[in-house]
Amino acid sequence: MRLGFNFVNGTNPGDTPLDELLTFSAQYGATDIVLQSYTGMGVGENWAVVPGDKRWEQKDLEALRKRVESHGLHLEALENVPSAFYDQIMLGGPDRDEQIENMIHTVRSIARAGIPIFGYNWMPSGVWRNAVNSPSRAGTSVTAYDHSEHINHELTHGRVYSEEEMWENLEYWIKIITPVAEEEGIRIGIHPADPPVDSVGGVPRLLNSFTNYKRLIEIVDSPSNAIEFCQGTFSEMADAEGDGIYDMIRYFGERKKILYVHFRNVSNAGEPFVEEFINTGHVDMIRALKIYKEVGFDGVLVNDHVPVTTGDTQWGHQGRAYANGYIQALLDVFDD
Repeated sequence: MRLGFNFVNGTNPGDTPLDELLTFSAQYGATDIVLQSYTGMGVGENWAVVPGDKRWEQKDLEALRKRVESHGLHLEALENVPSAFYDQIMLGGPDRDEQIENMIHTVRSIARAGIPIFGYNWMPSGVWRNAVNSPSRAGTSVTAYDHSEHINHELTHGRVYSEEEMWENLEYWIKIITPVAEEEGIRIGIHPADPPVDSVGGVPRLLNSFTNYKRLIEIVDSPSNAIEFCQGTFSEMADAEGDGIYDMIRYFGERKKILYVHFRNVSNAGEPFVEEFINTGHVDMIRALKIYKEVGFDGVLVNDHVPVTTGDTQWGHQGRAYANGYIQALLDVFDD
């Protein structure tokens, strides 16, 4: 297993510049990087590292990979494209087929640029949290989610969507894109619904349970049809079979479906929940890492969603350094 950092591109107002984030990552011992584009962040000039308002080009992605490599780091994955690239695919809109063609082009570009993994999500309305952070240890603050605060939220996409039509849209997409990924030698995987509730804003959140993830990987039996394994979100799934998060790690790990891991912790399974320091949530992180080791996972672990501590930056340099050190110590113990 390898140690990584994940972050957005560092070009939006208030962000730490990308090259400073890459230097920080190398200084703190990371070998790998996962670069994100959060849903709803915008396109075009607002995504200055990879330009394009409908798709990404190979030359731009190659330039990004080389920029990461110039810091002695490996670009393991790109996580998410702007939601405007594929919102009609998720929702079955009139521009679905045009977006599919552009996404095929983007996936081919990622692969041909030498980036081995593309992680994305199936959340047209994005990640949800409470409007106000919750207090944590000694005055830190953490993000939290209580579904009662959002259950009557206005519709995010104009109407109520059924779970059946959302599954039809997902299966249509997976059956098209998986052969493309296989042909290009790239692996792609979907992040779980965060939070993993049934529906919010009128849109079902399909990938919200152990059972539904089993269904996902069975749509097309291929190494390219895999999972962006956010351990924090998986550990929030209250209806997990057997031994919760530990069984999920073992099940998908044994089947080589885990692409990379957001190695983070939360207060409890189900909701409401709050984010936690990496070693203070309900998941035994040592036990979890032992299972990754037992099933032969050899990919990247990245820290994610760290608490906000006094004097920290918008990105969370202090919190991420703390989590990074914890992960590195575990890897030193369990890696041969």
